[in-house]
Amino acid sequence: MVKSYNEALSWIHGRLRLGIKPGLKRMEWLMAKLDHPEKALKAIHVGGTNGKGSTVTYIRSILNEAGLTVGTFTSPYIEHFNERISLNGMPITNKELVELVRLMEPLAEALEKTPLGSPTEFEVITAMAIYYFARIQPVDIAIFEVGLGGRFDSTNVLQPIISVITTIGMDHMQILGETIEEIANEKAGIIKEHVPLITAAKQKTVRDIFKRKAAEQHAKIWVLGEDWHTREIESLEAGERFSLSSKAAVFEDVEISMLGRHQIDNASLAIMAIQLLQEQGSYVIKEEHVRKGLKHAFWPGRLEIIRQEPYVILDGAHNEQGMKALVETVNRRYSKKSIKVVFAALIDKDASEMLASLETFPGDLYFTQFDFPRAAKAEALLQLTQTKTAKINENWQDLLTALYQNLAKNEVLLVTGSLYFISQCKPFLKNLIHHID
Repeated sequence: MVKSYNEALSWIHGRLRLGIKPGLKRMEWLMAKLDHPEKALKAIHVGGTNGKGSTVTYIRSILNEAGLTVGTFTSPYIEHFNERISLNGMPITNKELVELVRLMEPLAEALEKTPLGSPTEFEVITAMAIYYFARIQPVDIAIFEVGLGGRFDSTNVLQPIISVITTIGMDHMQILGETIEEIANEKAGIIKEHVPLITAAKQKTVRDIFKRKAAEQHAKIWVLGEDWHTREIESLEAGERFSLSSKAAVFEDVEISMLGRHQIDNASLAIMAIQLLQEQGSYVIKEEHVRKGLKHAFWPGRLEIIRQEPYVILDGAHNEQGMKALVETVNRRYSKKSIKVVFAALIDKDASEMLASLETFPGDLYFTQFDFPRAAKAEALLQLTQTKTAKINENWQDLLTALYQNLAKNEVLLVTGSLYFISQCKPFLKNLIHHID
């Protein structure tokens, strides 16, 4: 039995060796042993390729402004593991995490002795979050981010009141499929019978898949660009501004503080989710709550500015779609500045597609690597680039220190790639900036 927070973390992380095991049988077994806490939750289920965490944050922030207690389950974490299970935007305490691990440890051992085998790290954490929001700190609404895919993801034991699917792109192809349609079919697995779906999917073939699945499940579906529209889009110094119109409501001049026009799609998904909650009649959420919630929403590691003049920016663009959005935003906002890019990725990502976008920056490109089981080597990344002037430094701490110490006011230090990399860089950079400045 674990006694300390560090022991609890070690027990959780020790399950990484089990890898990814698609399927819901182990989760269903755990839920039954816990007396089905998932049935006690009013949940919003958020899937998609990019924008899940931001969309979760927008919805949570609006609901908090309306005075509701909201639980969120997201991954990965940026600074502190406990972030993955948060209450009203605040990570659970170390003591609570220990209590949850003590609950799960004997169950995991018992499950291991069955034909189903041991639960994975993600299955254990998902079960912990469901139990926490249902039994330890009951919430008005729990918002769960899908981990991988949808159909066989651990979170799919939920019976949500609303399903949300953000944009769809090419990611995790080795598991989800090699075409956008195959990936969409996996994402569509979260669509439940009679549960309304909201999606910002761009591709017609993907939207058609979602519509067909929704029809099979007798679920109403709302699609960005068809059932609601964003317009009058404008970039502000510290965010974006847009207007939204749907059959139910019109929102003029809404402001968000997160950077990038792709964030407007995520914010609009949140507005539509709130409209559906109001239609269900369970909650009173006013327009002022929507506006304040969107304006105050913050999600770390997504075009996050941790210093200005010179700029130091972190962004976990870990696939082709995310990298294109990052490049578009940085080129639009910082076109007159020289960009120094530090990039690290995982070996199971198609780095060549991401690099095709990164190579358009009129600046310097540096490859590095970090301590993580699936991290790609800097030399391997260098072999993929067409940029002849790209450089490598296997020690990312030394690289960031040297680049920051020599950063001019008209330059931008952009650290991007794997979110696991960003989670290591952020505390290091904050400490570095504090001591140098």
